[in-house]
Amino acid sequence: MATNSVAYHSVIDGASPQRHPVSGSVVLQRHEFNWIKDYLYKQAGIVLNDSKHALVSGRLDKRLRHLGFSSYSDYFRQFGKPGFERETVMALDLLTTNETYFFREHKHFEFLQCALFEASAGRPLRFWSAASSSGEEAYTLAMLAAEYARSRQWEIIGTDLSTRMLDKARQGLYPLPAAEKIPVQLLKKYCLRGNGDYEGFFLIQQALRDRVSFMRANLIDNLPDLGVFDVIFLRNVMIYFDMPTKQRLVERIQHYLRPGGYFIISHSESLNGIRHRLQMISPSIYQRKRDD
Repeated sequence: MATNSVAYHSVIDGASPQRHPVSGSVVLQRHEFNWIKDYLYKQAGIVLNDSKHALVSGRLDKRLRHLGFSSYSDYFRQFGKPGFERETVMALDLLTTNETYFFREHKHFEFLQCALFEASAGRPLRFWSAASSSGEEAYTLAMLAAEYARSRQWEIIGTDLSTRMLDKARQGLYPLPAAEKIPVQLLKKYCLRGNGDYEGFFLIQQALRDRVSFMRANLIDNLPDLGVFDVIFLRNVMIYFDMPTKQRLVERIQHYLRPGGYFIISHSESLNGIRHRLQMISPSIYQRKRDD
């Protein structure tokens, strides 16, 4: 992740660092918070409001302690410099919210079962979990494809900004409470219960993990050559973006969709006010016209 750290020095230089009188933690000062807000927006399109001040401090405090920085300004000043690239990515990982679970907003999966999996066999189906986080969404799709695609071939790609979440997704190992929304028949068929050192966890079956690929991608930056997809999931992502970023993102993402393919967002999101060439099938489900 390249960035011109010199350009930010005048912004993050300021008053001497302060420490919390009780915990001893370095205090994230207002000018430092404003700097990281600007940085996160430029790098990931994410808008932080002022209520996230404590969240930023809480997630980065351990990194400052571990590396021995006496102020957030000193820490931020290193972002993007040679030898600090890994730490820069780690900080971005920590500031990226990653909340997901299996079969989240289950009506989307019920729709796909009828719209895709029950269709007659044809070319392979391709799915893109565009903000895959720790992998639950991608593996939910994999369970459904394995169960209902019959003889059709299928492929699932998951992308995310967070390398930490991608590592977890590739592992496919989750605490048992995460399985509560997986239908019992699918849980028994496609998941393995851990024992010994893995007591209290379950593992996605190897045959399923082999059909799902995960890679790092920044949705507002240059995307890799992924090909086109029958279904793109972009759920619970645009809630963190402002309208101009949403517009640019939708314009880019829709080109990765096959004519007739489905673009699915969260029930809490909308494409209202965004220019696009998609047809709404139902709230949160859009389709690219077949003659487009």
